[in-house]
Amino acid sequence: MSTKDPQQEQIRNQRNEARKKMYEVQGSLSYFLEVFGDGLAARQGWKNDLDGIDAVHYFLIQKHNWTPAQVRSMTHEDLRFALSEEMQGWTVPKGTP
Repeated sequence: MSTKDPQQEQIRNQRNEARKKMYEVQGSLSYFLEVFGDGLAARQGWKNDLDGIDAVHYFLIQKHNWTPAQVRSMTHEDLRFALSEEMQGWTVPKGTP
């Protein structure tokens, strides 16, 4: 019969809680990037109907002359970094879930 070490169990629980919070934050950041893309598309007044992450990609292609493949290969963290100037002072619109 094996007994679990309470201290090790507590460490495991803390580690799993930290992992859960990390993925919740990553999910929120990705969602906010999509919402930013919606606002970006509206602000740019494009004739296409792009929104969300597609609008973010299109904006970066237009601004930097990057290829679609280059932009699509970027992580969300890289996209936020590339948009850091445009996102300065941006907040999630009120009423956004």
